[in-house]
Amino acid sequence: MKETKTITQIKQQLEQGYFTEEEWQQFKHDERKGVQALIHKFEKKLAEKKALQEKFERMLAYEKQEWANGMQYTAGIDEVGRGPLAGPVVAAAVVLPQNFYLEGLDDSKKLSKEKRETYYTYIKENAVTYGIGIANNQQIDDINIYQATIFAMKEAIGQLSPKPDSLLIDAVPLRDVAIPQQSLTKGDQKSVSIAAASILAKVTRDRFMEEIHKEFPSYHFNSNVGYGTKDHITALQQYGPSPYHRFSFAPVQQALMKK
Repeated sequence: MKETKTITQIKQQLEQGYFTEEEWQQFKHDERKGVQALIHKFEKKLAEKKALQEKFERMLAYEKQEWANGMQYTAGIDEVGRGPLAGPVVAAAVVLPQNFYLEGLDDSKKLSKEKRETYYTYIKENAVTYGIGIANNQQIDDINIYQATIFAMKEAIGQLSPKPDSLLIDAVPLRDVAIPQQSLTKGDQKSVSIAAASILAKVTRDRFMEEIHKEFPSYHFNSNVGYGTKDHITALQQYGPSPYHRFSFAPVQQALMKK
């Protein structure tokens, strides 16, 4: 007669995923409420993992089409920071290997700061190649935010080695870049490569804003990352612009005129 396992032992096996089909059937037919609670939790977790895997596969559709067309190095490109009143616009380009998988990968805005940081490291460590392009606030004032975004994207692409043979870009077409490309509206929600690029760009920019917060704490850059929040506007009106503000943006101009 087989010894009945304790609930703690069953919990450990389920957490480790180390059990036979015979043991699984025994667990499922175990009438103890504690065991059934563990089974319910385990099956829910499996369902969640399956849903994430299926979502990831859907987000690979554009990459798979590129690979099927013979494109070996498809780069995803995204930018962060077009709307803020201060700081740079940052773009990232990343080429992922065809066997890449990162559970829960999504548009960077939908992820917690902790997950973005974890994913940032994983993406950098596992990418075929990646690049980060930055246009600072002075460049934004000189050439406008749209052209600065294009500049940052080109900078990111230029850092890739090997060079990409196709591009998947979030929203902004790069018409004078001689590489086959697709511009996807809300691409960071549709493409794994663009989502990965959005994470690299956002973490890079957020870290920069946290650094300049130490120099200019009055503007709360560590929390608003340069966007025109109420506390940011109040500080802007009270202290005037910092050297990191975009003087071509209307709220900054208005604050400057009041000083």
